[in-house]
Amino acid sequence: MFSGSKNTAINIITGIASVGIIVGTMALFVVLSVFSGLRDFSLSFANDFDPDLKAVAKIGKTILLSSEQAQQISDLEGVASFTKIIEERALFTFNGKDQLANIKGVDANYTQVNQVEKTIFQGQWLEADTEQVVVGYGISQKLSMGLFDLVNVFETFVPKPGKGTIDSPDGAFNRSVLIPVGFYFINEELNQKYVFANLSIVQELLDYQPNQISGFEIKLLPKADEAALTEAILAILNDTVVIKNRAQLNESLYKMLNTENLVLYLIFSLVIAVTLFTLIGALIMIIIEKKSNLKTLFNLGANLKELRKIFLYQGFLICILGGLVGLLLGIIITLVQQKFGLIMINANMPYPVKFSFINVLAVIGTITSLGFIASVIASSRVNKSLLE
Repeated sequence: MFSGSKNTAINIITGIASVGIIVGTMALFVVLSVFSGLRDFSLSFANDFDPDLKAVAKIGKTILLSSEQAQQISDLEGVASFTKIIEERALFTFNGKDQLANIKGVDANYTQVNQVEKTIFQGQWLEADTEQVVVGYGISQKLSMGLFDLVNVFETFVPKPGKGTIDSPDGAFNRSVLIPVGFYFINEELNQKYVFANLSIVQELLDYQPNQISGFEIKLLPKADEAALTEAILAILNDTVVIKNRAQLNESLYKMLNTENLVLYLIFSLVIAVTLFTLIGALIMIIIEKKSNLKTLFNLGANLKELRKIFLYQGFLICILGGLVGLLLGIIITLVQQKFGLIMINANMPYPVKFSFINVLAVIGTITSLGFIASVIASSRVNKSLLE
């Protein structure tokens, strides 16, 4: 494997194939590491905003949760925190401008379940039992809203429940005056989606009963059994709710990220596969060059299978050695970027990367399988017609 050939062209082609394997392996690992970093970065928004478990009504828009049921759920093994929520579409007005968004009523435990306080970039989180609200940055921009505005009124309107004819616009809507005390910033979609308010205020706005809510959210302990907890909650509520975990709440996001990861992996695996054609060519040229030696070995008693193994092992070892060198270089690049952030997205944020043993195994498995296939193809050129 290490000795040079008398033919300079073969040495050059073999060197090019080795370098191609090294660079291709390094590129595959670096790209997978970069995507792992971008994946964690994208999911960090969901991790800050979404709970571990969320329960909503199975039929209709609301559920009736008694204090006894709430206490039973809070006391379940594995539950760290429990919070009630109400979500409803509403119209918000400020200084002559209108905006449709979701008003989300939350209780005092909400910040224990979600890390939404981390997303507030201006102002503060709302205080319990007040008309204070926290507004998405996108909503505040569209309404040209500021905090603690004593001149303009921030109002919300929702249709009144019930049947019958509407006598006047005032009779068709419930209205509430709110006080913005903070703006949150997560991403473009969520910034335009929610206005957070106290649960009691939203219940009054929607004419809900004190125990009537849209659902509840749960934060789990680190080693909690998610499946067992789901079954226990369904038993307490007589199967009247649908429970989703964080992945199910962001199903489209997870599917998109997994698809992108697969496409990137296939593209760079194809690059390595194309590079291995150079190795196949080099091995075939070596076989032709060693034709007389192969005839001698064959006449001495070596069979075709044993002769093919010589070139199978040679090609496979070249792939393994080149793959390990490329993998080592990729790991060094990834760890340097992860620790020092040499490549920046902007002036304040380094390009996210993440070292993962799963990526190491994926790269090793890819280069091993493709290298073995390439070596088998090349070694198959050793046949009786060649030796005759």
